[in-house]
Amino acid sequence: MGRTMLRRSVAGLALALALPMAVAVVPMAVAVGGGAAPAAASFDPGGFDFWVDSSMGPIKSRVFRAADGNTQRVVYALDGLRARNDLSGWEIDTDIERVLTAWNINVVMPVGGQSSFYSDWVAASNTNGQPSPYAWETFLTRDLRDALAARLGFNPNGNGVLGLSMGGSAALVLAAYHPDQFRYAASYSGYLNISAPGMREALRLALLDAGGYNIDSMWGPPWSELWLRNDPFVFAPMLRANGTRLWISSGNGVPGPRDVVNSPLDAFNLTNASGLETVALANTRAFQARMDSLGPSNIVFDYTPAGVHSWGYWADQVYKMLPDMSANIG
Repeated sequence: MGRTMLRRSVAGLALALALPMAVAVVPMAVAVGGGAAPAAASFDPGGFDFWVDSSMGPIKSRVFRAADGNTQRVVYALDGLRARNDLSGWEIDTDIERVLTAWNINVVMPVGGQSSFYSDWVAASNTNGQPSPYAWETFLTRDLRDALAARLGFNPNGNGVLGLSMGGSAALVLAAYHPDQFRYAASYSGYLNISAPGMREALRLALLDAGGYNIDSMWGPPWSELWLRNDPFVFAPMLRANGTRLWISSGNGVPGPRDVVNSPLDAFNLTNASGLETVALANTRAFQARMDSLGPSNIVFDYTPAGVHSWGYWADQVYKMLPDMSANIG
């Protein structure tokens, strides 16, 4: 099956599975983190490349310094499933770093990690010649964290982490298991119930389409201990026990003022982005129901009256969340 046909088939799967909107059934789809139509790459000269060695080889992050020069207030921004190896999608498609630094927040944008879920994998993918297993959780919570502290003096504790789609799920994982490092986590259009029926099968197609990765190399057998460890719906009690400040948001799949259709290709991408956001909404509602069942939590849920799976809406969420995050990091 060709790449175009695969994308169309998985987009169709997303829409079909999203239609019931039952919070117990929250599957996944292919263009996670892709958005509607890709924008031209944008390089911000206000940042600098920060290279750190890891078991995966040298990894680049883009670092943007706080306007006042402080080293105490640090936020990591995680990309989506189609993360590139040159720049983060946050730098390519938004200008959040300029706004956060003006709020005296240091911004760290890890680069790369396509289809990784920013996780430690059990093996290298055997479907695309990956030379070594992904070890992103270790990188973010040990290698990068230590290097930022040693070389830039960045505070290794009380940081924030935000992410969209794949990165939104990962932000909650990092906060749950590394609460000393991350006291604030934000998920925009995240997939927060990955053990729901249909999820693994759709994820398999998504990872194959985004880089040819084998999902069996990620967390092992279906619904294994490691799989469940990475499911926000499952580890939700840890977030509540940690007292982590959370910001969780989703659109509803209805196109809004940011969405302009100029061609048949754009129309397809908009349909895909609408389906993905509908699924993200079901995931987010399921996660909220889980958190509500545990009692009061330190969390904000924000549902927009319109919005699809694309960068403009995620940037809007960063700006809306910023005062709350600023008050809870450092």
